[in-house]
Order: sequence, then C-alpha cells, then structure tokens
Amino acid sequence: MSAIARVGVVQWSMENVSSEARWWEQVNFYLETLADYECHFVVFPEFFGIPLLAEHDQRDPIQAIHSMAARTPSLVARFSEQAKRLDVNVIAGSFPVVEAGELLNIAYLCRADGSIEAQAKIHPTPNERNKWRMQGGEALRVFDTPWGRVAILVCYDIEFPELGRVLAQKGVDILFVPSWTDTRHGYDRVRLCAQARAIENECYVVLSGSTGQLLGVANADIQYSQSAIFTPSDRVFPHDCLLAQADPNIPSVIMADLDISKLGWLRKSGAVRNGEDQRRELYSVEWRGKS
Repeated sequence: MSAIARVGVVQWSMENVSSEARWWEQVNFYLETLADYECHFVVFPEFFGIPLLAEHDQRDPIQAIHSMAARTPSLVARFSEQAKRLDVNVIAGSFPVVEAGELLNIAYLCRADGSIEAQAKIHPTPNERNKWRMQGGEALRVFDTPWGRVAILVCYDIEFPELGRVLAQKGVDILFVPSWTDTRHGYDRVRLCAQARAIENECYVVLSGSTGQLLGVANADIQYSQSAIFTPSDRVFPHDCLLAQADPNIPSVIMADLDISKLGWLRKSGAVRNGEDQRRELYSVEWRGKS
C-alpha cells in the first residue's frame, strides 16, 4: 500500500452554461489541472451537474430531474474515460439516477483503471424527498485502493454518526464527502459533522462543495461552501483537524498529501484510541443494509 495519497478537491462554480460541451470544458479543466499536479484522487461535489438541468422543462421539477437522470449513464461513462486517460481516480460527485422506478442520488468512484464504483446517498434531505421524490439507497460500501480503504458519504449522510462508525469498523482510511449546501447553516452542519467523523473514526475526511448561483433552475438557486480536508487530532496531525481548506464561496481547488501511515500510528499509539477503546460489551453499531 502506498503511504501518501495526494488529493485534489474542486470547489465547483454553479453557474449557467450554454451547453453540455461548455460544462465539460469546466470539468476537464479541473481534471487535467489536478492530474498535472499528480493527484491520486480528484473530488467533485454533490450534484455538480445540476447546471445541465436548465436544459429541461422546469415547470415540473420531478419530470425535469428524471430527464436529467436519463443523461447520467453517458456522463459517468465519460468520467470513466477521462479518469483512465489521465490516470487519476475521480470521485465524480453525485448524479440523479433512476433504478427500478425510484430516483436515487448516486456518487461515483471512477477508477484510473477504468472501473466504476457507486455509492447511493442513504439519507435524502427533506427537500430532496419533497421536491424530487428522491429515495435513499440501502447499501454502504468500502472500496480498496492502493492508498488504503476509502468510502463515500454524500452530504447529509455525514450528519449520521452511525454511518461513519460502520465504515470505521470496516477499516476506512479516507472518507470522501461530496456535498451541496445552499446556506451557511447547512454548510456548517456538514462541516462540523465532517470534523467530528474524522476525530471519532480516526480517518481523513475530504469535503467538496459548490458555490455560485443558478438562474432558471428549480430547487437549485443559491450555494454556499468552503471545501476542506480534515484529520484526526493528535500530535502528528494539526491540532484543529484542518489539513487544508478553500476560501469560502469562491471557485477554487485545494490539494493535500494524506499520510496513511499516520492513521496506523494513531490507532495503536495515539493519546486516545477511539476504535480500540470502544466499550463493545456495552454498546455497538450494526449495519443491517446491503454492502
């Protein structure tokens, strides 16, 4: 296993685009730039393809998001091609997907070898359920990589500590959190929970979000974000758990090298050892869904 994982995080600009080709110009700019910096992972935020929703009839938001979902397979296939071409693993944010007649929000890991992994959002927000009739997924997955075990929790999912604990029990080293928040309140909920998950689960947490405004797109008008990379807190890590962060609400990228070997030290020799010291004879967290 490689000790150092270089991660590039995109703080995406939600803005109206004239065409899908123009949207891909933005995507490829970030992919190629971060690949040039030899990043092993490039992370995009939740629903960052929503500018393409403007091409669909907004009078019926449910029909519009279903029309957008019909485009997802081709978008993900192209991400996979780009990941393989650039030799980089891409957390391709998340996209709407219809499976068995139900609308889901699915994040994708497009690996550098051309394979594709998927993680559905477990907990749709009340807004997603009410406006789009979105349903939650039932599987929680961990993916082996040359840089340790990684997993994805999409935005609201990071606010449920049970999910992070289940993933920690599965040995997760890096937890990717593609997010999409409209207000400072929403962003701070996600950020503070992401920091907590890094501490209590002895792992890195990588948060990617969006900024900007969208005109003429129902249910997607404003965004607020400050993308960041969080660590546990012990002497080999920053005391405030913050390895890197973007300026708030400005399109940008951040990069950092995640030393996976430090996690091994922490879990065995840290000042506190949450995983090792959990009183399992008194309480536990059990996953009863799919894996």
